[in-house]
Amino acid sequence: MTTSTKYIGMDVHKESTSIAVRNSVGKILMECVTETKARTILEFINGLRGEVRVTFEEGTWAAGLYEVLKPHVTELVVCNPRKTALLKEGSKSDQIDARKLAELLRLNHLQPVYQGENGIRTLKELSRSSLTINQDLTRVMNRLKALYRGGGIPCPGNQVYAPIRKGSTRSAKPAEGGALNTPSNNSLGCGSGASRCDGICWWKARNTRRGNCSARFRGSVRSERRC
Repeated sequence: MTTSTKYIGMDVHKESTSIAVRNSVGKILMECVTETKARTILEFINGLRGEVRVTFEEGTWAAGLYEVLKPHVTELVVCNPRKTALLKEGSKSDQIDARKLAELLRLNHLQPVYQGENGIRTLKELSRSSLTINQDLTRVMNRLKALYRGGGIPCPGNQVYAPIRKGSTRSAKPAEGGALNTPSNNSLGCGSGASRCDGICWWKARNTRRGNCSARFRGSVRSERRC
């Protein structure tokens, strides 16, 4: 560490970035707010003399800024905000956070987050994307089953997620009178005693005329009803 060393804390946000610069004894040399653009921030860094040490928090912009600034500074630390207790104390503002980051960098009290090489970051992004897709898929599947259960339709297993093919006996379109319009129900042929249903029949007794047909229900207990 030399007297010309400068410690820079940056509080990065979508539209703007607050920057605070301290010297080796902790005195604030400069403060500013600039656009969150790589070229603008790089121009500011290149305008400083001596050793330049920079820190900012891990976040959406961390990987891009790390790539841009790394070749132009003496040290670059991407810190873990969850393990920086000083940031949670006292007043909160973008400029105050930038000052605290610069001070913590000077005192070497930051917990760095490993960034790795470009290939490592690509692998990390792919892994994160895969995890996010799996989580989204699980939420959609749960919502789909909730819709079926809300309509009084049991949907055990994973068959409910299979695509409906031509000629399939599974259909969610209700028939007139509240009956589920499935080929099994349509083939019952109320009034004809020979027809039986091989699946689950979803009609209400009060909306069905009495006839001679019967329906056999699947389940641990088999029973027959007359409609």
